[in-house]
This record gives sequence, C-alpha cells and structure tokens, in this order.
Amino acid sequence: MKYTARNRFQDFYEEGSYVTLKNFLYNYRLRKKSVENTFKRETPEFILEMGSGISPVMTKTKRIIYSDLSLTALQILKRIHGEGWHVVADGNNLPFKPNVFSHAICSEVLEHVPNDEAVLNELARTTRPAGCLIVTFPHRKFYFAMDDHFVNHYRRYEMSEMRDKLIESGFKPISTKKVLGPLEKVTMCVIVFGFSILQKIGRKKSNTGNKKKMESLMLIRVFTSFFKWANRFYMGLAWLDARIMPRALCTVLLIKSTNTKYKKGL
Repeated sequence: MKYTARNRFQDFYEEGSYVTLKNFLYNYRLRKKSVENTFKRETPEFILEMGSGISPVMTKTKRIIYSDLSLTALQILKRIHGEGWHVVADGNNLPFKPNVFSHAICSEVLEHVPNDEAVLNELARTTRPAGCLIVTFPHRKFYFAMDDHFVNHYRRYEMSEMRDKLIESGFKPISTKKVLGPLEKVTMCVIVFGFSILQKIGRKKSNTGNKKKMESLMLIRVFTSFFKWANRFYMGLAWLDARIMPRALCTVLLIKSTNTKYKKGL
C-alpha cells in the first residue's frame, strides 16, 4: 500500500488484533459497498485492485488480480479469501503489460504514496482503451488530523485536485459518489485512540504473569466483540451521514473514470 520506509501497515499485518478487526470497520464496509454498486452496470473482463492489503473492496469475481507491496498482506488475504491472483507489486512500476485490464480499482491508496501521479500513470498504462478506473480517496485537506498521521497519509485531496490528476494521467472522470461524511472523521479519531490502547495491552500481556495475561486476553475479546457489533450498527449512521451532508463536507469520495490517454495512442 505504501511504497516507502514510512509504511507501518507491515507492522499492522503482524498484529493479530488488527487482522481480526480490520474487515469489520464500518468505513471499509461502506467503501466496499460503494465500489460494488459502481460495478452493477459494468461487465468487467479482468480487474486489477491495487493496494488491496488484507481488505479488498472487490470480492465478487475470480477474474481479478490483487496487488500490494506487502507479501505478508497478500499471504493473509490468500488465506482468508483465496479467489483471484495475488501479486506483490509496486504501484510506481506495475509488472503488467499495457492494456491488460478492463477495470482497475485504487481504493484509499494514492494518499499513501509519495508520487501519486506515477501510480495513476501506471494505472492508465495497464488499463485498456476506454477501460474503467475507480478511485476512492480522503477528501478535504482541512480534515487532516491524528488518524491521518496514524496511518501515515501523505495528504488528503480536494475534489478539483483529484479530477485534475486523473485528467493529466489520461483518465476522464464521468461520475462522483459520496462515500463517507464528517461523522467518519470524528469516529476514526476515537477508533485510532482505542486501537492504540489495545496495542499497548497486547504488548504488556507478553511481559506479565499468567493471571495478567488471561485478564488482558479477556479484555481484548470483550473489546473485539463490542467492536464488531458497534460497527454493524454504525454503518447505518455513517451511510445516512454521507447521504445528508453536502459533498463539500464529505470525508471520502469515489470517482469513476475512463481511460482516454491510450485510446488516443498517447
């Protein structure tokens, strides 16, 4: 997902609590739903999901390649979701021939790379003429806060900025969807705080006696159960928040684009 030494997701993948909880996060599940809805009128032949990590947003097809810089992430993904192909790849230099994919997905990835233009150029190169690219990204620079720092975001984007980057890379934006509203920003700051505490508990239990270890494990199990149910409930609130709020205040947006650069032979 991240293509520099700043990547801390490799550490997360080795955290049992992170792997357990990640796919229950309400914002991941809403992103997944938004991407899947975008595909309802599409007939994909071959899909690339770049930067999938352990949580791909497209899981309803076998004609897909999941790529990530982390071998650990892809090994976990293959274990929990064995469909498709799994390829370790750097988004700045994808190991695929030109015009291979009918569709590409880049969900919550561009903010993690130093050179997002290079990644978009590679996506343009590897998608077919008139091929489809679906991008989700963190919206509005004034929302940059502790949760962005926690996952080492390089940036957040303004809507006009993302559209310009897509056009410059050879894509034509054709539609935009609201994915998450401002409620997500407040909630993720709280979740990051809770996850930090959970990490500390997990580290402490390895250095304590058996009784303390059992107490820590019980606390983690209780938190995990609460986390799963809370996220199921919270999905509805977050969905409603995104529907009600104007796009200018949304924290995550989705843009669907078509490849025009290689259609023109550029």
